[in-house]
Amino acid sequence: MSSANACLTCGACCGSYRVSFYWGEATGAPEGYVPSELTEAFHPHLLCMQGTNQKQPRCVALEGEIGQKVSCSIYPNRPSPCREFDISVDGSNAFCDKARLKHGLPPLIPVIHVA
Repeated sequence: MSSANACLTCGACCGSYRVSFYWGEATGAPEGYVPSELTEAFHPHLLCMQGTNQKQPRCVALEGEIGQKVSCSIYPNRPSPCREFDISVDGSNAFCDKARLKHGLPPLIPVIHVA
């Protein structure tokens, strides 16, 4: 399989879903790491990334154009849902496939290099 990270040209998940997580992950908590200034209250015990709790979500930390070249401005400090979201390989993550489809991107397929 290719060693290239398809997420670096995608970003569809960041522009498709609400990213909600336990408030203790934010820097307002003693051991938090997600920048609090990029979050908003979602529930008494949950925060979400700004921009993701909208009809047309787009995470405030997403930089670049979806489907072209993207990056996360807080990648080392991203919340647990982002850390746990797996890239889809041959349909292994229907949420990844759905987000890609929403943004006009085809499903990912493994690339095998033949010598």
